[in-house]
Amino acid sequence: MVMTLYRQGAHINERQPRPDVLRPGQNRSGWLTMPRSPTSSEDEMAQSFSDYSEGSGSDTSKEETIYETIRATAERPPSRMEDIHANSLVIRVIIPDLQQTKCMRFNPDATVWVAKQRILCTLSQSLKDVLNYGLFQPASNGRDGKFLDEERLLREYPQPISKGVPSLEFRYKSRVYKHPNVDEKQIAKLHTKANLRKFMDYIQHHQLEKVSKMLERGLDPNYHDTETGETPLTFAAHLDNMVEAIKVLRNGGAHLDFRAKDGMTALHKAARSKNQVTLTTLLELGASPDYKDSRGLTALYHTAMVGGDPYCCELLLHEHASVCCQDENGWHEVHQACRHGHVQHLEHLLFYGADMSAQNASGNTALHICALYNQVAIIAGNFELAELIKIHKETDIVPFREAPAYSKRRRAPQSTLSAPRVLLRSNSDNNLNSSVLVAGPDAHAHPQRSLSPQLLQQMQRNPNGTVRTMGRGGGGGGGGGRAAPRSRSPSLSRLGEEQRRQQQR
Repeated sequence: MVMTLYRQGAHINERQPRPDVLRPGQNRSGWLTMPRSPTSSEDEMAQSFSDYSEGSGSDTSKEETIYETIRATAERPPSRMEDIHANSLVIRVIIPDLQQTKCMRFNPDATVWVAKQRILCTLSQSLKDVLNYGLFQPASNGRDGKFLDEERLLREYPQPISKGVPSLEFRYKSRVYKHPNVDEKQIAKLHTKANLRKFMDYIQHHQLEKVSKMLERGLDPNYHDTETGETPLTFAAHLDNMVEAIKVLRNGGAHLDFRAKDGMTALHKAARSKNQVTLTTLLELGASPDYKDSRGLTALYHTAMVGGDPYCCELLLHEHASVCCQDENGWHEVHQACRHGHVQHLEHLLFYGADMSAQNASGNTALHICALYNQVAIIAGNFELAELIKIHKETDIVPFREAPAYSKRRRAPQSTLSAPRVLLRSNSDNNLNSSVLVAGPDAHAHPQRSLSPQLLQQMQRNPNGTVRTMGRGGGGGGGGGRAAPRSRSPSLSRLGEEQRRQQQR
């Protein structure tokens, strides 16, 4: 892992914050000041604890924390009047619980999640369980009413123009009944504490017939269990062999982005439980890989923390998960992968474009996190590893030789990175010296343009596509019948196998 991220040059203990970097929580509009950034190794380690503490804090304090997170991550308001009117969408927002109506301008290219945050920042009164409020589009022009998915763009939901200013309701997410004649009194009688508890028991014991019958009678599966704080869908995401149960809940009106008491969706629960089958099912049912929890963290971020089967991480990346999430202390996914020693997760993140030079609030890169938490090099007297870093050369870098694979069933976001990349992973660009990068119209015509001359020469001596790496015996061209060293990169290994098949033909 250290060699994967080597050659980043910032200091571990950075006492003075950089003036040109926006600190986490220091909103550009000046709404909120988050906790101070760590300035030493000890502070870094103390503030890096990102796992959820169950049962800590009152509901009031949790609501205040959620509001602080929302204000800190809200979209920056436009600075000029012409920017406000250009490329904007005027919507009348009706808030039934507060009996308020607001006319607001939104960026149509922003997500529903961003629009929701802007609405919450304008409220003079607090709402309970605010993360489970959503924008509801009433039925019109023969279309059923529905809640807008939080990670889709506003422009993807066409608004009726003939009736003047379009309206959206901002209300608590609940089941949207398809039947025109719904007996509200009968449904209210169904939602007793005993019935809601039975419903959770049916899910736990895989009694799908009873689950289906209660849903057919009109039960709303979007609620919190009084004992665990889980929703039926997040509870099912914890368990094994729940594919059919999840489908039944979804067809019965469960919202994929409805959050449990701890602020996590079913997708987050599946990722933290390392349940790849449930994760696949939720994504196939239409869940976005970029759903946020109460701290603004994605399921991909949680996989980097909990580790487990790296396929969960690769699956989310394949489904166009954004690789730019960071917590309140500026920690990215690569920081967490290095902090917990998840090497394969780190390789997947880098392959799909994660910025290995990303700095947290202390100015530390992922390599420095390795030094802090794995006690490497001189810090712990590990002189062997220190010597390994000292003699590292460019020719020891193993490049990615293929482009990342993405799902074609899902709309690709405009950009998954918060800033332009210097290292273009899709072009196998692993040269860290930006001065030697040559951009041109024929960039794709030379797949090896980013390799150093020494590495190209070494690859020519090894026709099977493997490259000599540090710490491995064996030469490249000769060897007297000894097997060539195995590459650290699965991409290079596959390339060598393809070349060997062609030679055998």
